[in-house]
Amino acid sequence: METALTELVGVRHPIVQTGMGWVAGPRLVSAAANAGALGILASATMTPDRLRAAVREVRSRTDAPFGVNLRADAGDAAERVGIIVEEGVRVASFALAPSRELIARLKDAGVVVIPSIGARRHAEKVAAWGADAVIVQGGEGGGHTGNVATTVLLPQVVDAVGIPVIAAGGFFDGRGLVAALAYGAAGVAMGTRFLLTSDSTVPPAVQARYLAASVADITVTTKVDGLPHRMLRSELVAALERSGRTTALVRAVRQAASFKRLSGLSWAQMVRDGLAMKHGKDLTWSQVLLAANTPMLLKASMVDGRTDLGVMASGQVAGLIGDLPSCAELVDRIMAEARETLAALPR
Repeated sequence: METALTELVGVRHPIVQTGMGWVAGPRLVSAAANAGALGILASATMTPDRLRAAVREVRSRTDAPFGVNLRADAGDAAERVGIIVEEGVRVASFALAPSRELIARLKDAGVVVIPSIGARRHAEKVAAWGADAVIVQGGEGGGHTGNVATTVLLPQVVDAVGIPVIAAGGFFDGRGLVAALAYGAAGVAMGTRFLLTSDSTVPPAVQARYLAASVADITVTTKVDGLPHRMLRSELVAALERSGRTTALVRAVRQAASFKRLSGLSWAQMVRDGLAMKHGKDLTWSQVLLAANTPMLLKASMVDGRTDLGVMASGQVAGLIGDLPSCAELVDRIMAEARETLAALPR
């Protein structure tokens, strides 16, 4: 199935595996790429040296195109862009809108730039700055999310920009792909569905929690880092919701120290990243400090398997997923379902 997305990045199928922190590592990314989708490596939780090593590991596992997801507001974003350019990565995706300068540097090097956005005005801005495509995530998506449903946000953006639009938030099968294409999207991006594959490195006990969840077991909380964050309900989430400001700040300081040791960042770099996060958002300094919770709380579950100590970011579609196929099986199934759905439409 050829679309503007497949033509832009050179993949066989209009499907993107999103860059999930602690989840989208070399094994999952290479499996998604070998299946014909666009695999995206999550770099925000990696040091620059680890990012370079991870890119090389993906390349050792696949000849297919893949991408790297970056934090546009990170203090070392320019260094990470340099690594992408030097290593010949095909695609750079961003969780926040990158600057005009970063976009220009990547495009000059032949890298395809695909920011993720959650509002029409953000899509218009990055399109005007030269972005090659955008991923549009509606409120159904996992992790940081907004309150506008994909079915409302997607047509707004498709009508507003002249670049390929990739739909995210609520997609897991071939029917969803056809629906996105009908809205004018060039493909779909999926996180939770790829997290729940046999190629994912998420511990089996954690995957079992996702598979057992119903749609009602997935909630949005601001208690992790001050911003709306969609995740599975758990005893820890309930405790975070009950915690007072003092308890939350103490926890945030402790988690910040842990992330500092793990990431290799200095306190000055972490403060600069906090300032960048606060800029342009209605966040208090307490909320900025609480942002230190996110990487370590996600690592506790996604890497260490400690659901009692960590959170589990999740799209609402987790409540509809009941198996763990390989990436190849998943992509083949989605494309077969899409063809069957199209064939069954009235003519």
